[in-house]
Amino acid sequence: MKLNEKTYYRGWEYIKKGDYHKNLDPNWAYTPTYLKKMKYVRNFLNKLPKETKILDAGCGEGVLVEEYRLKGYLIEGLDLNYESEYVRRGDILDLPYSENTFDVVVCLDVLEHIDFKNQSLALENFWRVLKPSGRLVISIPNLAHFNSRVYFFLKGILDRTDVEANHIGERPIKENIKLLQNAGFEIISKKGITLTVPLLYRRIICRKPAQYRWLHDFLDLFAVPSLAMLNIFVCKIIK
Repeated sequence: MKLNEKTYYRGWEYIKKGDYHKNLDPNWAYTPTYLKKMKYVRNFLNKLPKETKILDAGCGEGVLVEEYRLKGYLIEGLDLNYESEYVRRGDILDLPYSENTFDVVVCLDVLEHIDFKNQSLALENFWRVLKPSGRLVISIPNLAHFNSRVYFFLKGILDRTDVEANHIGERPIKENIKLLQNAGFEIISKKGITLTVPLLYRRIICRKPAQYRWLHDFLDLFAVPSLAMLNIFVCKIIK
């Protein structure tokens, strides 16, 4: 290491996997869902004026932060387990920003990693730093996705979107909606991603996601939020 060269922090999965979102494995079971999610969020961000102040909260490696900052957008990234020239280390439960700072807060696949009692605190922080006209774009897994409902009906077990140790705060969609509303957000739109058709999803798509991405994307046309594995909510704040 060169003299005065900064050593950036790495924690959690980034210790073992490195920049696994930047260096996306096409055969990662989650890759088709990730690509669809990122496409939706990019479409949202591309419509914003470049002077829009954006926070990507829990941004990991800061894929969107780096991409959009290089395009000239006013975007900041914050994550508890990752730090770089584009990502500031910090906790979404105690955001280091003043009230009414941002026009948009993006939070992708983060809330489920927080225990139930602190999820409201995270949302309160988003509400606090958003301007009165601000928007929250948040993606949250749905524990009540299609395959999980079928599994529970047939076997009495849930098909979780990740191991319970990682998704300690995973909820069904109706609870996620109530959580957002109770935190002072009005849901403007919701988008379902990945329809987990029994047998097809776990036994075919997840085992060979690169080969069967076409099947995932076809089924995704029918991914209504209530049955989708992942939901993206666009919300406005009520102040």
